[in-house]
Amino acid sequence: MSSTPPVPPVTRAGSLPRTESRLAALDGLLFDLDGVLTPTAEVHMRAWSRLFNDFFAERGLDAYTDADYFEHVDGRPRYDGVRAMLGARGVTLPEGTDDDSADTETVRGLGNRKNAVFAAELAENGVQPYPGSVEFLDRAIALGVRVAVVSSSRNAVPVLEAAGLRDRFEVIVDGAIAAAEGIAGKPAPDTYLEGARRLGLTADDCVVVEDAQSGVEAGRRGAFGLVLGVDRGVGHQALIDFGADVVVDDLGEVTGALGPVRASSSPATAGSAAPRPAAPRGTVSPEARP
Repeated sequence: MSSTPPVPPVTRAGSLPRTESRLAALDGLLFDLDGVLTPTAEVHMRAWSRLFNDFFAERGLDAYTDADYFEHVDGRPRYDGVRAMLGARGVTLPEGTDDDSADTETVRGLGNRKNAVFAAELAENGVQPYPGSVEFLDRAIALGVRVAVVSSSRNAVPVLEAAGLRDRFEVIVDGAIAAAEGIAGKPAPDTYLEGARRLGLTADDCVVVEDAQSGVEAGRRGAFGLVLGVDRGVGHQALIDFGADVVVDDLGEVTGALGPVRASSSPATAGSAAPRPAAPRGTVSPEARP
């Protein structure tokens, strides 16, 4: 007789309230990067502030604020953030091209200027992941939960490498992939749906883990099994208003809620289960979510 204990049955999430109890019943975790796994959101904030404070001051416009970051920039693809922030001040610039230099006054030129500042700060100071997020991530992997990073940033891979987390993720859907494949960015749900598809799961099988208003909105619009908000400054109520089901200050708070080893894994192979056949790519309307 085998001495290996049986895998406990997993209650399907559809029968559970939209609370942290669903973490034990879902098979995939889709992590935003900046502000969820790493404190690089702070680096992004400084880079955006340097860009827009100078740009607005030269034109006699209202100063850029942290509130502007959370409302117009946070979580969006870089060029979308530039476009949204300029629009909030009534400024229209030519779109330009991805190859525009950092001193070119186009939407993409300003985006490239911001990226140059971000890259310089990352190279100079490095980045350490949030300990609670690493604890949550590693526990999930040990239980056989499938994990992916879904980030609007085109810097996702170097950030993961700098933080020592690259080896945890076989699936990364970042801004570069989204641009190359024509996948709409957050707050559209498409990049998260693509992350689920690449894990061989459906939206209903997955948790979206986000710290940005645009990100939790993407989770709501995509009808995911749970939208878990991490408050790094947006505020609990704002995250709930935009679509989070549960909000925590640190992912370590809910590590214990991840539940049992998943049925597709065993204690010896948890975290290395073969993926299911990929679900078809597609989007889900906001009305589809219960």
